[in-house]
Amino acid sequence: MAKPQIATIVLFCAVVAALLCAFPAPVSAAREIKKGFIVRGRVFCDTCRIGFETPASTYIAGAKVKVECRSKTTGVKNFEGVTDRTGTYNIQVADEHEHELCETVLLSSPDMSCAKFVRGRERARVFLTHNNGLSSDVRFANAMGFESETSLASCAKLLKMYEQDEV
Repeated sequence: MAKPQIATIVLFCAVVAALLCAFPAPVSAAREIKKGFIVRGRVFCDTCRIGFETPASTYIAGAKVKVECRSKTTGVKNFEGVTDRTGTYNIQVADEHEHELCETVLLSSPDMSCAKFVRGRERARVFLTHNNGLSSDVRFANAMGFESETSLASCAKLLKMYEQDEV
């Protein structure tokens, strides 16, 4: 009687071992291999000419933007896009760029009355690697802006609001 029990135990162990070896294969095959990114951001018009977004800022449709990735070994790679009616761009960027310096860069504004770059807001760095703990393929860039030729009349009141100290 001992021999059939040993055979059953050996058979059971063999089946369990086979299942344990085979289980990771479907899981690995089901995992998605990530190949690229979507870089998302907004382009604003600084209508108060103060160098940053305010409640008076508007967003520019049709602004041209690029994602520029630079490396000493691979050179420069560019990916271009245009903002939608809400001033938002979504630029598809292929591949990993873990060892490259990538930035979104303003190119041009279709609004000639708001076409001068806001100093310090004409580029924004983005990290384009899957080796950073983020599960999403969407990377958000800081808003970039153009400066209006003239300030709105309501900007003086808005600036007073920023000057107040809260106690």
